[in-house]
Amino acid sequence: MAKSKFSTDVETRAWQRMLSGRRLDLLDPSPLDIEVADIAHGLARVARWNGQTHGANIFSVAQHTLLVEAVLRQQVSRVDNRVRLAALLHDAPEYVIGDMISPFKAVIGGAYKIVENRLLGAIHTRFGLPPVLAAEVTKQIKTADMGAAYLEATRLAGFKETEAKRLFGKDPGLSATAEEDFLTPWSAGKAEKRFLERFTAVATP
Repeated sequence: MAKSKFSTDVETRAWQRMLSGRRLDLLDPSPLDIEVADIAHGLARVARWNGQTHGANIFSVAQHTLLVEAVLRQQVSRVDNRVRLAALLHDAPEYVIGDMISPFKAVIGGAYKIVENRLLGAIHTRFGLPPVLAAEVTKQIKTADMGAAYLEATRLAGFKETEAKRLFGKDPGLSATAEEDFLTPWSAGKAEKRFLERFTAVATP
C-alpha cells in the first residue's frame, strides 16, 4: 500500500519551523531564513554540559557565547567588532541542532560537523561575516572558547582544576565581577535579552 503524503513528509522533512515563521532547511540553509530573534530565543533554552551544572537555571548556550565574547575582549586588545560578532555567533547553529557534548560528537563523526558548518556559514552570511573566518580569527575565538569552558567546568560543572586544565587549558583570568555575572546561570528570558542587546551593540556599524 502506498504511503500517505503525510508520512512521506515526516520521513523526509529536513527543516524546522521557527517562531518568527521562517522555515529553515538544515541541509541547505538559506541566510534569508535566519533571524537573530530565533537564534537568541533558541540558544537561551539550550543547556551547556547536558544540563549537568549547578544553579537554579540551566547554563545556556546564549550565556556561554556572551562569556566567550567577554574572554575574547580580555585576551585580544582592540578587537574588531566583526570579530566580537563572530565570537557571539560561534555556537549559533545550536539554536537548530542543540548542544552535543564533545564526546558524543566524536562518536557521531563527520556528518554532524557538515551540518553545523553549513548552518554557521549561512548565519555568517546573513549578518555580514565571511562564510569561513580567517584562520587567525578562528584561533582567537577557539582560545576564548576554551577559556570559557575552563571557567564553566570548574565553577559550574564539577571539574577539578587539574582535570579542567588538562582538557581546556588555563584559567583565562576574568575579573571577579565578570565571573560572578557571567557564571551565575540566568533565566532563559534574561539570557535571551542580554544576547540580543550584545548582538545589537557589536553588529551595529
